[in-house]
Amino acid sequence: MAMPTQLFAPSQACPLLHCLPLERPAQAPEHLHLPQSISGSTLSLLYSSKPINSSLYASILDSCKFPNLARQIHSHTIKTGFHAHEFVQTKLLQMYARCGCLDYADFMFEKMPLRNLYSWLAILNANLDHGLFEEASTLFQELQFEDIGLEFFVFPVVFNICSCLSSLELGRQLHGMVIKTQFFSNIYVGNALIDMYGKCGSLDDAKKVLTMMPQTDCVSWNSVITASAANGLVHEALDSLEKMKISNNLRPNHVSWSAVIGGFAQNGYDKEAIELLSRMQAEGIEPNARTIASVLPACARLQKLSRAKEFHGYIMRRGFMSNPFVVNGLVDVYRRCGDMANAFQIFSKFQLKNGVAYNTMIVGYCESGDVWKARELFDQMELSGLKRDVISWNSMISGYVDNFMFYEAMDLFQELLNNGVEPDSYTLGSILTVCADMASLKLGKEIHSYALVMGLQSNTFVGGALVEMYTKRQDIWAAQMAFNEVLEKDTPTWNVLISGYARSNQPGRVESLLDEMREEGCEPNTYTWNGILAGYVENGQLDLAMQLFCEMQSAKLRPDIYTVGIILPACSRLATLERGKQLHAHSVRCYYDSDVHIGTALVDMYSKCGSIKYALSAYNRISNHNLVCHNAMLTAYAMHGLGEDGIALFQRILATGLKPDHVTFLSVLSSCVHAGSLETGLEVFNLMGSYGVKPALKHYTSMVDLLSRSGKLYEAYELIKKMPMTPDSILWSAFLGGCVIHGNVELGQIAAERLIELEPENTGNYVLLGNLYAHAKRWSNLARIRQIMKGRGLQKSPGCSWIEDRGEIHAFVACDKTHKRKDEIFATINSLIFHMKTGNGAPV
Repeated sequence: MAMPTQLFAPSQACPLLHCLPLERPAQAPEHLHLPQSISGSTLSLLYSSKPINSSLYASILDSCKFPNLARQIHSHTIKTGFHAHEFVQTKLLQMYARCGCLDYADFMFEKMPLRNLYSWLAILNANLDHGLFEEASTLFQELQFEDIGLEFFVFPVVFNICSCLSSLELGRQLHGMVIKTQFFSNIYVGNALIDMYGKCGSLDDAKKVLTMMPQTDCVSWNSVITASAANGLVHEALDSLEKMKISNNLRPNHVSWSAVIGGFAQNGYDKEAIELLSRMQAEGIEPNARTIASVLPACARLQKLSRAKEFHGYIMRRGFMSNPFVVNGLVDVYRRCGDMANAFQIFSKFQLKNGVAYNTMIVGYCESGDVWKARELFDQMELSGLKRDVISWNSMISGYVDNFMFYEAMDLFQELLNNGVEPDSYTLGSILTVCADMASLKLGKEIHSYALVMGLQSNTFVGGALVEMYTKRQDIWAAQMAFNEVLEKDTPTWNVLISGYARSNQPGRVESLLDEMREEGCEPNTYTWNGILAGYVENGQLDLAMQLFCEMQSAKLRPDIYTVGIILPACSRLATLERGKQLHAHSVRCYYDSDVHIGTALVDMYSKCGSIKYALSAYNRISNHNLVCHNAMLTAYAMHGLGEDGIALFQRILATGLKPDHVTFLSVLSSCVHAGSLETGLEVFNLMGSYGVKPALKHYTSMVDLLSRSGKLYEAYELIKKMPMTPDSILWSAFLGGCVIHGNVELGQIAAERLIELEPENTGNYVLLGNLYAHAKRWSNLARIRQIMKGRGLQKSPGCSWIEDRGEIHAFVACDKTHKRKDEIFATINSLIFHMKTGNGAPV
């Protein structure tokens, strides 16, 4: 703890100063002629009737804060002969240090013929103030070899040097020196010692010093409280504050409360920080601007607009709106609460706008999607004379990236380079995200080269972005190389690489990376598993995904909403209804089922697993329906043959004002097919153009199917001939099915010929044509078809079915005897056949 400069003024009762002569030298002139640039107050002092002596020079030198004036006064001391005066020399040295002229101070110190303790203290403070902590430490070591006795006021300065160097060992050595020199009983030294231990992270030592001090004051306790809060031990800080009240009847002051409140806020105890603020007021201490500024971030994170307005009112009543820290904090509170109107009102009224305020507003507008307003403020900074630092550029670039305005982000990055602003790790990380999302590997490699030149490839943020870019471009080798360059690999960086290997369908490598991750001290989290699960599902490794999901639950990791969204499609494709129900139950417990994305996935899963009842129930629980979930329910109705329900839902969708897309029309046309509603189907098909949806091949297929099933075979054939695209096998198959139903051999033969041309190895096409000949009693043609199938070695595909039992899927095909439990299966079938035939003991 550095002692104030005034402590060493001649007026103080310090024994060493009494030894310094204060009278002027014999050769000093009676009248002085000073340069006109010296201030009026200084000039009046020197022109006063008082005799010129070292005391007068001390007053002048203590008030000087300008380098040019400092040099002029120094010149004047040389003219008057006072420059060789020991006391004036020390004051000159202090003046140069205060004016930022460290070179002059060092030069003076080197040239001083006699250095006293105050000279050494002045040069120590000068180096300390300029951040030259190592140099200050070296100077103190040199001081110990001088024949100068140390005084108590030196140790607070040296303890401050230890704090700045975070040198706990040096601090302990100095502690021993303090005890030997018997300065430990001095309250200033004790307080500085507590402060040093706290800043060096040794809270136990700080507390020990407090208990050993013969006398303590508020500063002593505040140092311990501040140390506890700074080291994250906020509850210990609060405990110390309570103990302070019963120690020597000391009352916690603003510093005490601000340290505790700020500690709670900085460590994420947001509600507790605000509650402590109320306690502070209840004890009769009104918070000052510093206290309010420390608690505003906590209020911002809570995102409660009503609380923000309460703080705003208090700040207005207390007159804190002139404090830039308070204003910036209040702007940030409104920004986080999404109230950009109030944020801008405060921002626009504040006279002394700084870069922090502008950056906060830029981020706020970007978060709310008003990127153009953010850019307007960004450009306004330069017009207002404020220098746009790299944080300002990063805020605007990341705003573009977050709003998917990738070309604008790239243009602004180029502008940043043209303006001579050196990008940092956050700049490159944002631009690499652009490269990944734009699939611009060439540009990404250029940014990678730039990062190598700047030495930022080993930065966690940049390295993680490089890994993500390469994995998105499926260049897993380059991703691994970029990952190897990162010095401090955090969990998100591991997650990106592991997800990349999962997406590259390398489950073996995923397992080994998980082991390496744990060995490095990073524990896989929910995001890790989500990345792996997504990769497995994407590559069709559904059984592996389900197995991993079970392992995730065994590891006591709670599946989040993204996990559920990833696994539900796997359940749909595997038709694992029981596992899907378990996920549904988890979604209900976590209130995920009302989310439109999860609700839609549940509708899709239940419909594909055969339960339209549960699909409808999941659909009804969605809080805010959108077109995607409506389409899922339409598809479910069509899949289950509930055409009338599908048509009714489509009419409700139109009534809500939602604009149907190609999926909507396809689903409702399928519903019309199942309902046999030809008139509605034609109306829906003709309606597509009104909504700007161009019919695709699947829409024509549905219409051909509908017309064919309704007996309108010639209309269906005419539609096929007028289609703007070439019919595929599915369309011809639908048409052939209608011909079979209505016995139209002529058109059926045309459809069958087209089908056989497209799929000569598909036995189903021959079977359909054979059924058509059988329906028309054209046995010779039927025999010919069977002969063709036999000649080509074609056999009818056996039927297939599956069942889920205890989380396992069992698949069966006709005449299959490969199942491991075939003996039990066939014994059960024979038993069923026997009971069916006998029925109550009588033959069937």
